[in-house]
Amino acid sequence: MIAVGQRVPDATLQEFFDTQSEGCSLGPNAFRVSDLVKGRRIVVFALPGAFTPTCSAKHVPGYVAEAQALRDAGVDEVWCVSVNDAFVMGAWGREQHTEGKVRMMADGSAEWTRALGLDQDLSARGMGVRSKRYAMVLDDGVVTHLQVEAPGEFKVSSAEFMLEALRG
Repeated sequence: MIAVGQRVPDATLQEFFDTQSEGCSLGPNAFRVSDLVKGRRIVVFALPGAFTPTCSAKHVPGYVAEAQALRDAGVDEVWCVSVNDAFVMGAWGREQHTEGKVRMMADGSAEWTRALGLDQDLSARGMGVRSKRYAMVLDDGVVTHLQVEAPGEFKVSSAEFMLEALRG
C-alpha cells in the first residue's frame, strides 16, 4: 500500500464534462495523474462506489460543503476517485452538485486504485474490485497525509477530519 513520503504511481483517470471547453471535449476526458499533480496540492478521497449510501449521504456532500475551507487551507483541488466509469461519475457529480468544488475522477478499471494498493474485492457483494475508503493529501505527487478507513467505517477520510489534519 502507498505510504506517506512516497510518490503516487502514474495512471489514467477519466473525468466527464457536460460542456466543451478549451482542451476538454464533451463527455469523458482522459488525464494522466502525473500531469495533474505536478506542482499542485491535491486532496484525494476515494470510496467504494458512486450512488452508494454512505458515499452519497456523507462522503461527497462533506467535501462539497468544505471545498472553500480546503482551498483556504492551501489545497488547489479536491478529487473524488471511484472505480466506476466516467459516465457514472459525471451523473453522480451532477446529482451531488460538485461542479467547481470536487473533480469526479473515474478509475473504471481500478488501474490507479490497484497501483496504490488501496483496492478491495467486493465480489461477494456483487460489486467486483473497488476502492477502499480513504483520503490523502498529495504535494507535487508525493503523499503527505494518508488515512484509510477500517471496513465499514466513515471517520478519518471525511472532509472535516482532513481539514483538521491540514490545519494541525
